[in-house]
Amino acid sequence: MKKCIYVVEDNPSIREIIEFLLIEELYEVKTCPNTNDFWIQMSKHRPDMVILDIMLPDGNGLDICNTLKRNIKTHDIPVMMMSANNHLNAVKAKCDAEDFINKPFDLNDFVNRVDKYLLN
Repeated sequence: MKKCIYVVEDNPSIREIIEFLLIEELYEVKTCPNTNDFWIQMSKHRPDMVILDIMLPDGNGLDICNTLKRNIKTHDIPVMMMSANNHLNAVKAKCDAEDFINKPFDLNDFVNRVDKYLLN
């Protein structure tokens, strides 16, 4: 059974690249352009991993990460934060995500990081 990844990214071009890349790696991918869509998807299905942009039009990825990590039902879902505008140390101090990546990122590095959490 394919591992499912939710990608929350408001930039359509970046969202499509990530979706394509992960589908090529044989993951099931659900993309969300904002926090509202993410929470709707979460109410339907629990993913195996969440990839979050920090700055979103109706909220931010840090709040989503913190909500997931504080909930007993979702605290073990690996979370990768990504951002072009934040310093990683500042982000790490604000949430307990498993990984952090700066945009733009190397595609191979991105896939390797995802695989690290989902391939057992």
